[in-house]
Amino acid sequence: MSTKEKVRERVSLKEAVQLENEIIVYNDDVNTFDHVIETLIRVCDHTPEQAEQCSLIVHYNGKCTVKTGPIEKLKPQCTQLLEAGISAEIV
Repeated sequence: MSTKEKVRERVSLKEAVQLENEIIVYNDDVNTFDHVIETLIRVCDHTPEQAEQCSLIVHYNGKCTVKTGPIEKLKPQCTQLLEAGISAEIV
């Protein structure tokens, strides 16, 4: 195995270990844009621009990843989204 192949192998292993979980928000016919935007700002620490973009992606694509990170950090955020009536899950 060449040195170049060994370096690639180490990089691939490191990338696989660093995979993070995601909170995905799904579109519904209940929540308003304003409610989703305000909730993403409050719960996920989005800027108003980020929250608006996510709400548009959810509306037009049916879903959007709104936050990534370790599961321990995402669980309480996802719970708060659900409590606000927003359809979300961690994947």
